[in-house]
Amino acid sequence: MKNLKQLIAYIILVLLFQNCNKINEIGYSPNLTPEAFLSSHHWIDVSIGNATFVLSQPTSTFFVYLLSFFYLYVGYQFFKDQRNQKSRLYWAWGFFLTGIAAIFAGTSYQAFGYELKCRGRELCRWTTWWEINYEILQNAGMNGFLIAYAYSNAIGRLRKILISYSILNIIIYTCCVLYGAILPYQFFISFEFLELSCLPAVLYFLISSTVLYLKHKDLPSKYQLSTWILLVIVMIAYVVSLDFGITTFLWNQGIWFSENDVLHVALILWVYYIQSTLLKVVKDQES
Repeated sequence: MKNLKQLIAYIILVLLFQNCNKINEIGYSPNLTPEAFLSSHHWIDVSIGNATFVLSQPTSTFFVYLLSFFYLYVGYQFFKDQRNQKSRLYWAWGFFLTGIAAIFAGTSYQAFGYELKCRGRELCRWTTWWEINYEILQNAGMNGFLIAYAYSNAIGRLRKILISYSILNIIIYTCCVLYGAILPYQFFISFEFLELSCLPAVLYFLISSTVLYLKHKDLPSKYQLSTWILLVIVMIAYVVSLDFGITTFLWNQGIWFSENDVLHVALILWVYYIQSTLLKVVKDQES
């Protein structure tokens, strides 16, 4: 598909567009020193030969990297078993992009957060280009799922509208993120803005899959509805654990488990559900 190749080339170009360091000007509010960063995190010193570095949140690092490789593994399963179905191809691309995004996120938010944000600085910076890349790829991955859904559950004009929306959403979101990084403008490079960019797709998944299940009540529509309900439950679990301060409570007990770990473990279960169900039944809707 010509549009897909152009879109992939566009994303690669964007990821290489990292000659702007304006995001270094954004700090934590209130300001955070490297010493305060370490005191608020679980971390260990790691030595490899003559090199020594701080590994932040080792437990969280394990969970997020496990999630990323599971994304990639399930994406590979869809890719190798395409059955000449475009829906299966785009499920694969969605998982590939999301898996790479999770690696970027885990590197900056967890594993090397201190090294990337605080090492050699008076005050820690709020974000990095690793996180910018994560946001762009995560958005593209969600829109990949929407294109897959368009091929498996829509035909004709509706399918074209969904695919066009997905491509336009990727382009507009990416431009906004780059704009936010160049100025800098913090909201455009925030996790909240990423969530807003994906919200219409998630709402469409829920509404459309509910209608399809009520209409057909077959196994594929049941699996699709369950998939998106489970994703919403995952996000609710994350928000609830964040609002209740689970990280502070558990860390005070010496248990190095955070709200991000709640999210990542729940997403691992979500991906496992897709592997166990949708992987077997997804196919294109006949025109």
